[in-house]
Amino acid sequence: MSINQLTSFLAPTYENFPKGRTIGLVVLRTSLSELILRTEGSGEPMCGEFVQAGVTDTKKIIPRLVMTKRKQTAPDRRRGREFLRAYDLLHINPKEGSICSLNTNAPCEMCIDCFLYGFAAGGGGAQKSRIWTEDAFSILPATDTIGDRTINALFENGTMRDEKGTASTALNTSEYIKPGVHFLDVVTLKDVTDDELRYAIGNILLTSRYGAVSSRIGRMENQILGVFGGITELPSSLELVQGVYENLTHSAALLEHPLDSNAVITATQQVISSWINKRGISVQLSQTELTELIADVDQHWSESDRETFLKRLNQSYETFRKVPATAEPKKRKSKGKETTSETES
Repeated sequence: MSINQLTSFLAPTYENFPKGRTIGLVVLRTSLSELILRTEGSGEPMCGEFVQAGVTDTKKIIPRLVMTKRKQTAPDRRRGREFLRAYDLLHINPKEGSICSLNTNAPCEMCIDCFLYGFAAGGGGAQKSRIWTEDAFSILPATDTIGDRTINALFENGTMRDEKGTASTALNTSEYIKPGVHFLDVVTLKDVTDDELRYAIGNILLTSRYGAVSSRIGRMENQILGVFGGITELPSSLELVQGVYENLTHSAALLEHPLDSNAVITATQQVISSWINKRGISVQLSQTELTELIADVDQHWSESDRETFLKRLNQSYETFRKVPATAEPKKRKSKGKETTSETES
């Protein structure tokens, strides 16, 4: 199996302390429907930044769409947690008496998600995520890839006026990202085991909805275009996008939306092919080895193997699990003696 090519950069078992082993993933995320990526409420602009267009032309600055770190990681985590919940692999937080949940300040600190993606408990205790993400940038400028959509809310009679003739005030214009927009991303996995690698890649490949209003829009396709092993991070997502943009500019007279996905993939593979020569990067999987790795991940996430795989990964943390400490009973003096609140009547 191609995963054996990465053995030197995979941990044999989970360990509490890092040892400098790094797996780098190059991910292409393509919008398949209208998409909303913003940090504020309805009507706010899409997330974006003004950045250098290419690598060598330092004078050309363009606005690029940004898919922020949390916009990527949160849906991926929730996807994996769906299966952990299905197989009863989310643990109970003993202090709160509730099952492990995101954004509740009461993680269980013992499930696969907590061990791999990290947690921060409000009452003390934390685990740093071993899945490092960056902002993903669009290849084309935001001005080419954003449209406007007018939103209205009809009454049950099918018009914008109710039975009394009162006009609906639910009329708004909002920006959206067009279908066919390509975002390039670099994901770094630190000191992960082979099963943790399968779990993290599976979450990326199985997640298909991102951004706001994801129950109706926000479809995306994720593809792994490169896998590297080494002792350091890969070049950044921004460097990658700039290199691909410049590569496409040299091969086409005019870049316009929508870009040919095959051309984007070819340009990306050409840019990352030289990364093996950078300091600290030792291994790059060939296309055949990458295909074998994805097939290996698909097999472990298949209907027949998924439960066994997830329970095996869950069991691998058993010796490192610690029940979060509960608060000690308060003491107070009563009739010259110290007693605890638990024993007083």
